[in-house]
Amino acid sequence: MGAAVLVPVKAFSRAKLRLAPALDAPARAELARRMAGHVVAIAWPLPVSVVCDDTEVAAWAVERGATVVWAPGRGLDAAVASGVSYVGGLGFSRVIVAHADLPLARSLEDLAAGEGVLLVPDRRDDGTNVAVVPANAGFRFAYGPGSFGRHRREAERLGLAVDVRRAPELAWDVDVPADLALPRHPLLPCR
Repeated sequence: MGAAVLVPVKAFSRAKLRLAPALDAPARAELARRMAGHVVAIAWPLPVSVVCDDTEVAAWAVERGATVVWAPGRGLDAAVASGVSYVGGLGFSRVIVAHADLPLARSLEDLAAGEGVLLVPDRRDDGTNVAVVPANAGFRFAYGPGSFGRHRREAERLGLAVDVRRAPELAWDVDVPADLALPRHPLLPCR
């Protein structure tokens, strides 16, 4: 089969802690929920799985028609690796790992084709907002500051071609208060 989408989603109540100077806990949880819902929605018509370790998130994902990959206590890197393995076990050859905080994203379907690894960095060329990997490649994820460079090196280590796509609609993620500065965006709180 072709490609499927994997969206890692942290417990809404623990998400977006770095936004605390700008948003209180309920507002951060609601923002995380809305942005994750947006990413899951724009992933269709591709099959979507949500990897998580929170029962509220799991129920939320099922309500949206996504498959749940349960990955308790593994941390982001191991949870994503588990999700990619799960999706590959379903017969999909490529997995689009899209993070749940991409308010400008419009579609992921055009990322599905191709060979090797496709990386979409954040607008600072630091983090990896979207990574498309062959499901059976054994790709080792290494998220956090500098992940874009680590993911490029990992693709090279595996001998896989690397395509980098700088897509403005996928480059804007929301991690710190300055990232809320999109004027009049429906997913983000008014500032």
